[in-house]
Amino acid sequence: MMIIKRIKQVKKIIGLKRRQGKTIGFVPTMGSLHEGHVSLVRIAKKKSDFVVVSIFVNPTQFGPSEDFKRYPRDLKRDCRLLKKEGVDVVFFPPVKEIYPSGYKTYVEVTSLSNVLCGASRPGHFRGVTTVVLKLFNIIKPDIAVFGIKDFQQCAILKKMAKDLDLDIKILTGPTVREKDGLAMSSRNIYLSKTHRQNAAVLSQALRWAKKAVQAGVHDADGIIKKMTAMIQKKQGKIDYIETVDQDSLARVKKLQSNVLIVLAVYFGKTRLIDNIVV
Repeated sequence: MMIIKRIKQVKKIIGLKRRQGKTIGFVPTMGSLHEGHVSLVRIAKKKSDFVVVSIFVNPTQFGPSEDFKRYPRDLKRDCRLLKKEGVDVVFFPPVKEIYPSGYKTYVEVTSLSNVLCGASRPGHFRGVTTVVLKLFNIIKPDIAVFGIKDFQQCAILKKMAKDLDLDIKILTGPTVREKDGLAMSSRNIYLSKTHRQNAAVLSQALRWAKKAVQAGVHDADGIIKKMTAMIQKKQGKIDYIETVDQDSLARVKKLQSNVLIVLAVYFGKTRLIDNIVV
């Protein structure tokens, strides 16, 4: 497994593999890897011949008061995990390699980026789309794999790829969960013992909502009210709970099949997201 820091070098290696007729799979990450990331790598391995994983904590998707400086970083551990999974290249660029002095260009998917997490974190998705497009242009993958836990991110990146005519197939992997149902996240390590125990209520509330809809409850406001009470009982501070269309992310008031319930909740200072299709 090669660990490469420079754009020019990684382009050279991938260009060689492409001339050899190999298909390129790509998994962008910010490191601090867990089984959720590993599951995406395994999808890439099955769907391509040569797998590249990037590890880059992207400063442009963090707000001024967010956790960029303390975001967990452990390159040695990450590389051990990736080597075990048979990854071919780890692309680990420094910030100045991606954003050199004088960098001024950004990409934004309007509308989809301004709701849900985009409303709570202004500029976040502009940073995401910009860095992902840069990485796509560097790696030139045939497929790229993202986790469906970040549903809004997946929707935005698919729209970007379609609108900009990118020859990349974007695949999604299912959310990987802890035994108590909490969605795996690099930020889970921030949780205190009490908050960690309480955070399991997120998946419990989502599963309750799905069962309620299947039982014939279609009032979105009523579902959200009950979920809010469940989460607040466990000391969760609601950022948002919304029922939305999977494609447009527009709010849906009457719940039918294939509607998405999404949420973002703080436990202490740690913001967690999750979702379920009902």
